Amino acid sequence: MNDKERVAKKAAMEVSSGMVVGLGTGSSADCFIEALAQRHHEEGLVVQTVASSIVSMQKAQRLGLPMMAIEHLNKLDYYVDGADEVTDDLVLSKGQGADLVREKILATAADKFIVLIDESKRVRQIGDRFPVPVEVIPFSWQLVVKALQGIGGQAVLRPNANNSGLAVTSYGNLVLDVDFGSLLTAEQIDTTLNAMPGVIEHGVFRDLASVIYIGIDGVVEELKRL
Repeated sequence: MNDKERVAKKAAMEVSSGMVVGLGTGSSADCFIEALAQRHHEEGLVVQTVASSIVSMQKAQRLGLPMMAIEHLNKLDYYVDGADEVTDDLVLSKGQGADLVREKILATAADKFIVLIDESKRVRQIGDRFPVPVEVIPFSWQLVVKALQGIGGQAVLRPNANNSGLAVTSYGNLVLDVDFGSLLTAEQIDTTLNAMPGVIEHGVFRDLASVIYIGIDGVVEELKRL
Protein backbone atom coordinates (compact mmCIF):
# COMPACT_ATOMS: atom_id res chain seq x y z
CA MET A 1 0.00 0.00 0.00
CA ASN A 2 1.46 3.37 -1.03
CA ASP A 3 1.00 6.68 0.79
CA LYS A 4 -1.93 7.80 -1.38
CA GLU A 5 -3.75 4.55 -0.75
CA ARG A 6 -2.97 4.79 2.96
CA VAL A 7 -4.48 8.25 3.46
CA ALA A 8 -7.45 7.30 1.27
CA LYS A 9 -8.14 4.20 3.36
CA LYS A 10 -7.97 6.26 6.57
CA ALA A 11 -10.57 8.68 5.18
CA ALA A 12 -12.79 5.82 3.97
CA MET A 13 -12.70 4.17 7.39
CA GLU A 14 -14.22 7.30 8.93
CA VAL A 15 -17.38 7.03 6.83
CA SER A 16 -20.42 5.60 8.63
CA SER A 17 -23.58 4.04 7.20
CA GLY A 18 -26.23 6.58 6.30
CA MET A 19 -23.77 9.27 5.28
CA VAL A 20 -23.78 11.33 2.11
CA VAL A 21 -20.21 11.62 0.83
CA GLY A 22 -18.78 13.96 -1.79
CA LEU A 23 -16.18 12.50 -4.13
CA GLY A 24 -13.31 14.67 -5.31
CA THR A 25 -11.34 14.43 -8.54
CA GLY A 26 -7.75 13.33 -9.15
CA SER A 27 -5.41 10.51 -8.16
CA SER A 28 -5.91 10.85 -4.38
CA ALA A 29 -9.69 11.04 -4.79
CA ASP A 30 -9.54 7.96 -7.05
CA CYS A 31 -7.89 6.00 -4.25
CA PHE A 32 -10.60 7.15 -1.84
CA ILE A 33 -13.39 6.13 -4.24
CA GLU A 34 -11.82 2.67 -4.50
CA ALA A 35 -11.47 2.33 -0.72
CA LEU A 36 -15.06 3.48 -0.13
CA ALA A 37 -16.40 1.10 -2.78
CA GLN A 38 -14.52 -1.77 -1.13
CA ARG A 39 -16.20 -1.03 2.22
CA HIS A 40 -19.58 -0.71 0.48
CA HIS A 41 -19.29 -4.16 -1.11
CA GLU A 42 -17.43 -6.07 1.61
CA GLU A 43 -19.01 -4.58 4.74
CA GLY A 44 -22.41 -3.53 3.41
CA LEU A 45 -21.65 0.13 4.17
CA VAL A 46 -24.76 2.13 3.21
CA VAL A 47 -23.79 5.46 1.63
CA GLN A 48 -24.93 7.91 -0.97
CA THR A 49 -22.25 9.68 -3.00
CA VAL A 50 -22.16 12.83 -5.09
CA ALA A 51 -19.39 13.52 -7.59
CA SER A 52 -17.41 16.70 -8.21
CA SER A 53 -16.80 15.82 -11.87
CA ILE A 54 -17.80 13.52 -14.69
CA VAL A 55 -14.54 11.61 -14.18
CA SER A 56 -15.25 10.81 -10.52
CA MET A 57 -18.90 10.06 -11.33
CA GLN A 58 -17.89 7.49 -13.95
CA LYS A 59 -15.39 5.84 -11.62
CA ALA A 60 -17.92 5.61 -8.79
CA GLN A 61 -20.52 4.16 -11.14
CA ARG A 62 -18.07 1.54 -12.42
CA LEU A 63 -17.33 0.49 -8.85
CA GLY A 64 -21.01 0.26 -7.95
CA LEU A 65 -21.29 3.12 -5.44
CA PRO A 66 -24.82 4.52 -5.00
CA MET A 67 -24.94 8.01 -6.46
CA MET A 68 -27.16 11.06 -6.40
CA ALA A 69 -27.20 14.17 -8.56
CA ILE A 70 -25.80 17.34 -7.03
CA GLU A 71 -29.16 18.99 -7.85
CA HIS A 72 -30.81 16.74 -5.24
CA LEU A 73 -28.26 17.43 -2.53
CA ASN A 74 -29.61 19.03 0.65
CA LYS A 75 -26.96 17.80 3.08
CA LEU A 76 -23.39 16.57 2.80
CA ASP A 77 -21.61 14.81 5.65
CA TYR A 78 -18.11 14.46 4.18
CA TYR A 79 -16.30 15.75 1.15
CA VAL A 80 -12.99 14.04 0.37
CA ASP A 81 -10.55 15.39 -2.20
CA GLY A 82 -6.91 16.11 -2.89
CA ALA A 83 -5.19 19.47 -3.32
CA ASP A 84 -2.44 20.97 -5.44
CA GLU A 85 -0.97 23.08 -2.64
CA VAL A 86 -1.55 23.19 1.14
CA THR A 87 -0.17 25.70 3.64
CA ASP A 88 0.34 25.10 7.36
CA ASP A 89 -2.79 27.13 8.15
CA LEU A 90 -4.90 24.82 5.93
CA VAL A 91 -5.34 27.11 2.93
CA LEU A 92 -5.54 25.08 -0.27
CA SER A 93 -4.93 25.68 -3.92
CA LYS A 94 -7.03 23.47 -6.20
CA GLY A 95 -8.15 23.46 -9.78
CA GLN A 96 -5.31 22.15 -11.90
CA GLY A 97 -7.99 19.74 -13.15
CA ALA A 98 -10.38 22.68 -13.82
CA ASP A 99 -13.35 21.33 -11.80
CA LEU A 100 -13.49 24.42 -9.61
CA VAL A 101 -17.20 25.15 -9.29
CA ARG A 102 -18.46 21.76 -8.11
CA GLU A 103 -15.40 21.23 -5.91
CA LYS A 104 -15.90 24.48 -4.04
CA ILE A 105 -19.66 23.98 -3.74
CA LEU A 106 -19.13 20.55 -2.18
CA ALA A 107 -16.23 21.69 0.02
CA THR A 108 -18.37 24.55 1.35
CA ALA A 109 -21.47 22.40 1.88
CA ALA A 110 -19.75 19.54 3.71
CA ASP A 111 -19.90 19.17 7.47
CA LYS A 112 -16.34 17.84 7.22
CA PHE A 113 -13.90 18.44 4.35
CA ILE A 114 -11.05 15.90 4.39
CA VAL A 115 -8.03 16.65 2.20
CA LEU A 116 -5.63 13.91 1.09
CA ILE A 117 -2.06 14.81 0.12
CA ASP A 118 1.57 13.73 0.22
CA GLU A 119 4.43 15.82 1.57
CA SER A 120 5.20 17.34 -1.86
CA LYS A 121 1.95 19.35 -1.77
CA ARG A 122 2.91 21.38 1.31
CA VAL A 123 3.98 24.95 0.55
CA ARG A 124 4.90 28.10 2.45
CA GLN A 125 2.48 30.27 0.45
CA ILE A 126 -0.27 29.61 -2.09
CA GLY A 127 1.21 30.06 -5.55
CA ASP A 128 4.66 28.71 -4.68
CA ARG A 129 4.31 25.71 -7.01
CA PHE A 130 1.34 26.50 -9.24
CA PRO A 131 -0.42 29.61 -10.54
CA VAL A 132 -3.91 30.21 -9.13
CA PRO A 133 -6.64 28.89 -11.48
CA VAL A 134 -9.45 31.35 -12.18
CA GLU A 135 -12.56 30.25 -14.10
CA VAL A 136 -14.01 33.10 -16.17
CA ILE A 137 -16.96 33.73 -18.45
CA PRO A 138 -15.52 33.50 -21.99
CA PHE A 139 -16.55 36.98 -23.15
CA SER A 140 -15.03 38.55 -20.04
CA TRP A 141 -11.56 37.04 -20.06
CA GLN A 142 -9.67 40.03 -21.44
CA LEU A 143 -11.34 42.40 -18.97
CA VAL A 144 -10.52 40.03 -16.12
CA VAL A 145 -6.89 39.83 -17.29
CA LYS A 146 -6.70 43.64 -17.23
CA ALA A 147 -8.23 43.78 -13.75
CA LEU A 148 -5.78 41.15 -12.52
CA GLN A 149 -2.86 43.11 -13.93
CA GLY A 150 -4.10 46.08 -11.91
CA ILE A 151 -3.45 44.15 -8.69
CA GLY A 152 -0.15 42.66 -9.85
CA GLY A 153 -1.39 39.33 -11.24
CA GLN A 154 0.01 37.94 -14.49
CA ALA A 155 -2.62 35.80 -16.22
CA VAL A 156 -2.51 33.45 -19.19
CA LEU A 157 -5.31 31.40 -20.74
CA ARG A 158 -4.88 27.70 -20.03
CA PRO A 159 -4.46 25.55 -23.16
CA ASN A 160 -6.23 22.21 -23.49
CA ALA A 161 -4.45 18.92 -22.89
CA ASN A 162 -3.06 18.52 -26.41
CA ASN A 163 -2.37 22.24 -26.98
CA SER A 164 -4.79 22.38 -29.90
CA GLY A 165 -6.97 25.06 -28.33
CA LEU A 166 -8.10 26.42 -24.99
CA ALA A 167 -9.11 24.49 -21.89
CA VAL A 168 -12.88 24.64 -21.41
CA THR A 169 -14.58 23.74 -18.13
CA SER A 170 -17.67 21.57 -17.70
CA TYR A 171 -19.75 24.75 -17.80
CA GLY A 172 -18.23 26.11 -21.01
CA ASN A 173 -15.98 28.64 -19.29
CA LEU A 174 -12.28 29.44 -19.76
CA VAL A 175 -9.49 29.10 -17.21
CA LEU A 176 -6.88 31.74 -16.47
CA ASP A 177 -3.73 30.63 -14.66
CA VAL A 178 -2.63 33.60 -12.57
CA ASP A 179 0.77 34.23 -11.01
CA PHE A 180 0.47 36.66 -8.10
CA GLY A 181 4.09 36.22 -7.05
CA SER A 182 4.42 37.11 -3.36
CA LEU A 183 2.43 40.32 -3.72
CA LEU A 184 -0.82 39.21 -2.08
CA THR A 185 -1.76 36.89 0.73
CA ALA A 186 -4.18 34.03 0.14
CA GLU A 187 -6.82 36.02 2.01
CA GLN A 188 -6.30 39.03 -0.27
CA ILE A 189 -6.43 36.86 -3.40
CA ASP A 190 -9.59 35.11 -2.21
CA THR A 191 -11.37 38.34 -1.28
CA THR A 192 -10.36 40.15 -4.48
CA LEU A 193 -11.34 37.33 -6.84
CA ASN A 194 -14.66 36.77 -5.07
CA ALA A 195 -15.60 40.39 -5.84
CA MET A 196 -14.29 40.55 -9.42
CA PRO A 197 -16.97 40.65 -12.17
CA GLY A 198 -16.52 37.95 -14.80
CA VAL A 199 -14.91 35.50 -12.38
CA ILE A 200 -17.05 32.39 -11.84
CA GLU A 201 -14.78 30.65 -9.33
CA HIS A 202 -11.13 30.35 -8.36
CA GLY A 203 -8.72 27.87 -6.82
CA VAL A 204 -8.05 29.37 -3.39
CA PHE A 205 -9.91 27.29 -0.77
CA ARG A 206 -9.67 29.23 2.49
CA ASP A 207 -11.35 28.33 5.82
CA LEU A 208 -12.85 25.20 4.28
CA ALA A 209 -10.59 22.23 5.09
CA SER A 210 -11.41 20.44 8.34
CA VAL A 211 -8.36 18.17 8.36
CA ILE A 212 -5.42 17.37 6.07
CA TYR A 213 -4.17 13.76 5.92
CA ILE A 214 -0.56 13.67 4.77
CA GLY A 215 1.05 10.42 3.64
CA ILE A 216 4.74 10.41 4.57
CA ASP A 217 6.85 7.25 4.21
CA GLY A 218 4.16 4.85 5.35
CA VAL A 219 2.75 7.06 8.09
CA VAL A 220 -0.35 9.30 8.02
CA GLU A 221 0.11 12.67 9.70
CA GLU A 222 -2.73 15.13 10.36
CA LEU A 223 -3.07 18.88 10.14
CA LYS A 224 -6.26 20.15 11.79
CA ARG A 225 -7.96 23.50 11.84
CA LEU A 226 -7.17 25.32 15.07
